[in-house]
Amino acid sequence: MKIIDITQELFSCRVFPGDSPTTFERVKTIESDKYNLTNITMCVHNGTHIDAPNHFIANGKAVHELDLTRFYGECTVVAFIGTITTDDIAPILKKCHKRLLIKGDCVLSDNAALTIADSHVCLIGMENQSVGNIESPMDSHIALLQKEIVLLEGLDLSSAKVGEYVLAAFPLKLQGADGSPVRAVLIEI
Repeated sequence: MKIIDITQELFSCRVFPGDSPTTFERVKTIESDKYNLTNITMCVHNGTHIDAPNHFIANGKAVHELDLTRFYGECTVVAFIGTITTDDIAPILKKCHKRLLIKGDCVLSDNAALTIADSHVCLIGMENQSVGNIESPMDSHIALLQKEIVLLEGLDLSSAKVGEYVLAAFPLKLQGADGSPVRAVLIEI
């Protein structure tokens, strides 16, 4: 079995414009305290993370309320560069698993997000920090999150080839949170 880590390193990760970067503070050290202890401060949308529906949907589910089966199972990895349109995504949706990861510097058009929202997909993952256009990401998020499609953002798919895998990308159990960091891995089938 081969496991491919598709997670960004948290302290050096990409951060969505306007979000707080992750900070690391060593508050105890072996040298002076006989043990190490670290505090971190971060936005839940830093690095590799999921968006919960309540990120954009009033009364939407929070992270702790999401069905965990969405975060584990067969997935398809495809590659794309640029803005993905409905015409681009439609043929992919005909043959992909319920979990779809898109490798490359790309975003979903609002119409592509609506097409995915009407499909069998329960999780969509991308390498960018947002599935939508950075200037106006809200509409694509709303289209997907109102159907409770998990958004897995900030992936590092550089070591993954296009193909079929098993995905494991569980969020932390954060009561009421609108997102969560994850440790995402692909397992070769």
